[in-house]
Amino acid sequence: MKWIPGSFTKRALMVGLIAGSGILAASSFAMPAGGPAGKEGCEAHHGQADRAKWEARHAERLSELKQKLKLRPDQEAAWNTFASATQPGMRQAGADRQDMRGEFEKLNTPQRLDRMLAMSDVRRTRMLERSHGRATAGISLVSFR
Repeated sequence: MKWIPGSFTKRALMVGLIAGSGILAASSFAMPAGGPAGKEGCEAHHGQADRAKWEARHAERLSELKQKLKLRPDQEAAWNTFASATQPGMRQAGADRQDMRGEFEKLNTPQRLDRMLAMSDVRRTRMLERSHGRATAGISLVSFR
């Protein structure tokens, strides 16, 4: 057999590529259908069932913080503004998302983009309101210490 320079490296490279593609192909069959718990896309969010638990913990932390701050009566309005600003905005339930997806399927691409931009503007407005509420309430709470 005649020795050709570089043929060993070519063979080794080919064997490595074939083995690697075999491993990747085998690992793709090990994945469950859909996302976590067999759900697709946005429905596969982790912790959706823990929303009530999260809200209870959030309220508990706010009450602990209020006790630690030992607020005066003139600071109560600022505290209420801060507490309301830290509450999360409205979230769409799963059924609402499914309805929205059904509506989106009926729209053409420019209409879908316009709808998404409008929803983005609403989310941005809510974020700005929350941010402004937190900042102004925080300044009012600290300013007279």
